[in-house]
Amino acid sequence: MKAWLLPLVRQQAPRALRLLVLLGLIYGLLTARPAPARVVLGPPQTVQTVNLTVCVHTRLTDEVEEWKIQRTLQLVREMGAATIVEFFPWPYIERERGSYDWEHADRIMRHAENQGLTVLARLGLVPDWARPPVQEKVTTLTYLPYERFEDFARFVGAFVARYGERLGGVIIWNEPNLSYEWGDRGPDPEAYTELLRLSYQAAHAANPQVLVLGGALAPTTEPEGSGSGMNEMRYLERMYQAGAAPYFDALAAHTYGFTAAPSDPPDPATINFRRVELLRAVMERYGDGDKPVYITESGWSDDPRWTRAVRPGQRIAYTLEALDMATAWPWVERLCLWQFRQPADTFNRRDAYYALVSSDFVIKPIYEAVQAYARGWPIPYVQ
Repeated sequence: MKAWLLPLVRQQAPRALRLLVLLGLIYGLLTARPAPARVVLGPPQTVQTVNLTVCVHTRLTDEVEEWKIQRTLQLVREMGAATIVEFFPWPYIERERGSYDWEHADRIMRHAENQGLTVLARLGLVPDWARPPVQEKVTTLTYLPYERFEDFARFVGAFVARYGERLGGVIIWNEPNLSYEWGDRGPDPEAYTELLRLSYQAAHAANPQVLVLGGALAPTTEPEGSGSGMNEMRYLERMYQAGAAPYFDALAAHTYGFTAAPSDPPDPATINFRRVELLRAVMERYGDGDKPVYITESGWSDDPRWTRAVRPGQRIAYTLEALDMATAWPWVERLCLWQFRQPADTFNRRDAYYALVSSDFVIKPIYEAVQAYARGWPIPYVQ
């Protein structure tokens, strides 16, 4: 380098360095994302309620942001529901056989406990490693091969062992009387009974006091032999005939009203709220009348574009009437409304009209009505 250039280079170098630093700061500002909000549990809370029958099914499985989990459960507590049903998918926790990732489940359980809520944990779905390879048979997330029943039961035992007394109970599978929920196979109540037996034994080995809920049966009028489902009364009968009675402490049932009023009488050919009485009759016929029923999904939709929905005012009136009926039935422990809130209203547009709170936490009138009912306040909106 020419000697006369050295002073010029030395003079310009600091300016170039400052320019690089400035450009770096600008780039950082343009690309930076805000740090996630810090979530503080706060002091333990207690649910204020005059009716323990009131329960909601939350949808926190796919909720990513912790503050939204906390806010959801705060609103559940403030509404006066002391119990929630939450789904804990097996594939989310045991992605590799024998290796458990409890982080998300721990987060939900931690916040539920902090809000004073009891959790009924719905367990189901199947990880990739437990399903046949695609080359052999294309299977869905609900396809559990019979030879993997013990693996699922082991997961149930591990779940119960981890959360122990914090659990209000565990629900073994979801709607196994529907082909869609049984791996796109024909319903098989005898096979489900075996899954229930293994899961019950694993759960009670981990905690003898845990409540094991069997069934979670969907209301359907499909006849026996249908490829898409089996009506829940016949399915439950076959469970009893297969020896299921000793292997569940309570029956989980789903009962939806669609356009029917809660007071409409039960009828095997009709899906309505009181259809659950037909399931109860099966239990009593098989000498199992001492067991309670938990209605773990129920409700009415006010979707304006669906022919099986009702008007918002009807939905409120029907929901409160159903809660009254369930409270009066001595054999029903909980009526859990589907659903409290989902992570995004676009997640399932139809389900958004079952929600009590929108995905962005807008309180719906039905929330306020159920809150008043649960906490003994004057009921709004109902003439």
